Amino acid sequence: MNETNVLEVLNVSKKAGARTLVDHVSFSIQAGDVCGFVGPNGAGKTTLIRMMTGLIKPGGGSIRIDGTDVGRERVKALSRVGAIVESPIFFPYMSGRDNLLNLARLHPNVPGTERKARVEEVLSIVGLSERGSDKVKTYSLGMKQRLGIAQALLGDPRLIILDEPANGLDPMGIRELRQLIQRLNQERGITFLVSSHLLDELQRICSRFVIIKEGKLVWEGTSREWQEVAGAKGIEDHFVEMMTS
Repeated sequence: MNETNVLEVLNVSKKAGARTLVDHVSFSIQAGDVCGFVGPNGAGKTTLIRMMTGLIKPGGGSIRIDGTDVGRERVKALSRVGAIVESPIFFPYMSGRDNLLNLARLHPNVPGTERKARVEEVLSIVGLSERGSDKVKTYSLGMKQRLGIAQALLGDPRLIILDEPANGLDPMGIRELRQLIQRLNQERGITFLVSSHLLDELQRICSRFVIIKEGKLVWEGTSREWQEVAGAKGIEDHFVEMMTS
């Protein structure tokens, strides 16, 4: 393993019956990257994310986090990973704080003596300290997404995986989410994999892109390299061209 790689996806495939969802995909993400994970609906993004987070097993190939195989040593591999897969789910009639305390009890990286302090720390990081005692049913969608990131931060992760985190957010919520990702990356050195359709938004925060189509990797490289390849036509038009060619 390259010692700077936090995530390695190695020749991964997955089928559902006769249908191929993911077809021999390989890529890596280095420590400190904010990686945009891009592709149209049905491209296989969520299937790959579910395999990265140990929710389903690859049909072939392997996924390593900090050199540890997710399939063989799931608990160890995922011990420093936080994730929001699809939408964060909380008990609506409990407070944000109590939801996080319940989740902290299940996390191997949060000792019992440190739970309350850790919950207060992550609430502060995501800007929800003043609303921590309010029931989650009173939260806006943007606040729920920030609470989801607070959940992802509980175990002091090196890598956070976000699946379409901006879905349904208004422009203010998208801006708050972007600023939070940037701050966590720059101040805490957390590596991010962010799946999203919002290319303009990803362009603002991502240092790297991985693009898939119909379950196959079609391009991987830095943000600057993609801008150079896209040229005068711009990233959005170049992406549409890749998806329709």
